Amino acid sequence: MRNSIVLILLLLLAPNALADDTVRSPHAATALEIYRHIVELDTSKTRDNTLPVAQYLADKLIAGGMPKEDVEVITHSRFATLAAPKGEFASLVARYRGDGSLNKPPILLLAHMDVVEALAEDWERPPFELTEDDTNFYARGTIDNKFGVAQLTATFIRLQREGFVPGRDLILVFSGDEESGMTTTRHLAYERPDLAEAEFALNSDAGGGDLEPDGTPVVYAVQAAEKTYVTWEMTATNPGGHSSRPRPDNAIYDLAGAITKIQEHRFPVRWSEMTLAYFQETGNKIGGELGDAMLRFAYDPTDTEASDRLALESSYIGTTRTTCVVTMLRAGHAENALPQSATATVNCRVFPGVPVSDIEATLREVVGNDAIQFEQLAEATESPISELREDVLAALRQAVDSRYPGLKIIPYMESGGTDGMHFRKAGIPTWGISGVFMNPDEMFAHGLNERVPKAAFYGALDHWSIIIKALASPAS
Repeated sequence: MRNSIVLILLLLLAPNALADDTVRSPHAATALEIYRHIVELDTSKTRDNTLPVAQYLADKLIAGGMPKEDVEVITHSRFATLAAPKGEFASLVARYRGDGSLNKPPILLLAHMDVVEALAEDWERPPFELTEDDTNFYARGTIDNKFGVAQLTATFIRLQREGFVPGRDLILVFSGDEESGMTTTRHLAYERPDLAEAEFALNSDAGGGDLEPDGTPVVYAVQAAEKTYVTWEMTATNPGGHSSRPRPDNAIYDLAGAITKIQEHRFPVRWSEMTLAYFQETGNKIGGELGDAMLRFAYDPTDTEASDRLALESSYIGTTRTTCVVTMLRAGHAENALPQSATATVNCRVFPGVPVSDIEATLREVVGNDAIQFEQLAEATESPISELREDVLAALRQAVDSRYPGLKIIPYMESGGTDGMHFRKAGIPTWGISGVFMNPDEMFAHGLNERVPKAAFYGALDHWSIIIKALASPAS
């Protein structure tokens, strides 16, 4: 019993001891300096701050030892759309040249510099100021995805300072509008021959380790596939009139009825070998009622009780089916006038293999009102699965073992969407392998009071260095 108590105390103290030691390293100081600077620049779609962020990162990379000619800041003009107002944004490409001794194509390392908007009045802390307590860093972008931007940039600077010469080229590829249209992503994925020659891409914006609330590691998940992202506007129209003379029909009421029907609809359960394997491994680790539901679903995905239980969990419902949710509303033109139109934005994440046209047909059928118009806002991007390679898995194994020896590594399908979908579609296999380890229930990306544990930030500092050296050390 005494030995068990000592072991428990050591386990509880170890993360703090590691963090305290790591905080004092030059690499940690560089990473935190970069992190703080870029987090405190609002790069949401209503600001034109991706260019200052890209230029800042370029300056840091050049000061860290990269030749100026190998660091490129690209500016992009943005035309006004529903996703973003007219303006200018930027992307960054930085090539860490190798000696060619491996005779292999480059590796792309992906991240995005932009963030979703944050309403300061709703937050408990200033969303664009990096604040902290004993446990967490707080701000918009702390996890999505300035965590990855800072970690990758600091790693390139660290490797330059160490004198590391890779056996192949390594290319940082930072997009500027992943959260609002992916115009920069499309340019980078489809219009850059120098990037198209890459053997594969590693994405900092997905993947990572899951921890229990007490810090116990559950599994490391590699993002190897993504659902199809597609958005419709659903609009009800009406002749309108004076508000003192209400009509039996009303555009807002019609739209509200349609929204309620979409809220109540569940798309059919879907599965793949990847998702079933994910639930089997995760269920074994989690245990309890939720873990039991995962295991039952893994063994029999037609088990409706199991799938219904998983549907109650926001972290897992998207792994079992297509989902559609209403995310925005606009209606009416005056407070004393009957509305002439009412519009809802319906965002869907479509299970791979399901045609987007089928989803629109289902939405129309569910709404059951031919007077309500549907307009798809942009072309949907369907991307293939990237089967996990042995060399990438071996490199990741080293990085994971440096923190949690022997932890299971499994591929998974992303319920959301990342830049990776476009690189996969362009023919570049892409895996999401973030260095973050945290409890998924504490991951408030896109939400209020976004945060990342300090232990996760400092614990990830060696992650990319280990992976890069495993995949790109020069031939002896």
